[in-house]
Amino acid sequence: MESARSIAYKILLDAMKRSTFSNIALDRELSKSELSGADKALCSVIVLGVTERALTLDAIIDSLASRPEDVDVDARVLLRMGIYQIEYLDRIPDHAAVNETVSLAPRRIRGFVNAVLRSFLRAREKGGTDTLFPSRESDPLGYLSLKYSFPIDVCRQFCDIYGMERTEAIFEIFNRAPKMTLRINTLKISRDDYAKLLDGQGIAYALSERLEDAILLDSVSFASLPGADGGYFFIQDEASQICVEALGAEEGELVIDTCSCPGSKSFGTAIRMKNCGEIRSFDLHKSKLSLIETGAERLGIDIIKVAERDGRKPDESLFGKADRVLCDVPCSGLGVIAKKPEIRYKSLEDFSRLPEIQYGILSASANYVKVGGYLVYSTCTVLPSENIENVKRFLAEHEEFEALDFEVGGKRSEDGMLSLAPDLDGCDGFFVAKMKRKE
Repeated sequence: MESARSIAYKILLDAMKRSTFSNIALDRELSKSELSGADKALCSVIVLGVTERALTLDAIIDSLASRPEDVDVDARVLLRMGIYQIEYLDRIPDHAAVNETVSLAPRRIRGFVNAVLRSFLRAREKGGTDTLFPSRESDPLGYLSLKYSFPIDVCRQFCDIYGMERTEAIFEIFNRAPKMTLRINTLKISRDDYAKLLDGQGIAYALSERLEDAILLDSVSFASLPGADGGYFFIQDEASQICVEALGAEEGELVIDTCSCPGSKSFGTAIRMKNCGEIRSFDLHKSKLSLIETGAERLGIDIIKVAERDGRKPDESLFGKADRVLCDVPCSGLGVIAKKPEIRYKSLEDFSRLPEIQYGILSASANYVKVGGYLVYSTCTVLPSENIENVKRFLAEHEEFEALDFEVGGKRSEDGMLSLAPDLDGCDGFFVAKMKRKE
């Protein structure tokens, strides 16, 4: 049987060679493995930790290798794994991290991997890894980049928005294992009754203080939770649940979710509506719509109808008919880095076209809203160009809409807009704006 570390090595090597997403590969490999719960947890920690700390780990490797340019992919992945375990996993003895990593190495690089890891141990004993990073005072962006493993342009962008102190606090949170948040399916069970099921299995949890149907857990396997197959819950961050509550759908209404996959906001909206009314869930990617259909079936929801549609090309037959429209647009994802660590390595240039696409989707989606109806725009990013600037432009160019303030879970919007931040709000970085078509 493959070990936790060998599976981690395979996933990380494949991700590096093919630029695949490690979290997706991790879910796939763990679902078919025979690892124990503890070993699955170790595999997950190594894969996600190495991915999020790659820039830092590479800086350490390059400082220790005599010819960094000659370190091949296999050796680099193994060295990342070994150094990560030594530096960031307190429960693993150094000798075990070294020996287990070396045992995975192909014979041609085994001696090299062993030598670099032992050099790292000696360097730690002398002065620690902080001596490898640029000075926080003289080179703050370089310090942030290598200390927290973020590209320089991302560090600069965050500092422009938040300043140095808050950026460092946010990066620290991004590099922690995120909580798993459940949205309890109250069509089938109450939160209190579900909590009793968790108690019965000895699973630690916390009841959300701001959302009455949310439960927070440390990282656990989805399949190991009671009622997973029975549709008692689905995974949805508190920020995303706040967005659904801001939308505020009621029983019997027509709701349109214009960029709906993978479906959590459609699901939460249907539950809030007590499965009474109609939800049209559109998405550009036809292949992903089955995620909504199977999810709705598991949850016992039958008011969702899915269809393939480009958000910039709305269905004219629905113009002026929707009570509420949710426009959760494709975005840079810079608020959910803790859950999708590869996002941090994307160039900001990759996101430069997004604001115009988002604005096109928002403007097109507005056509669905009936007089007196509501339009919610949301993203899981922190960039003003994708958030407040798009909303201000929309309101300036669509006088038939007005900003509408709302309050959810003790958080109140300003001018109809609410920004959530990981360091202040303990959830994903998120943006929600609510508007109303004037009567």
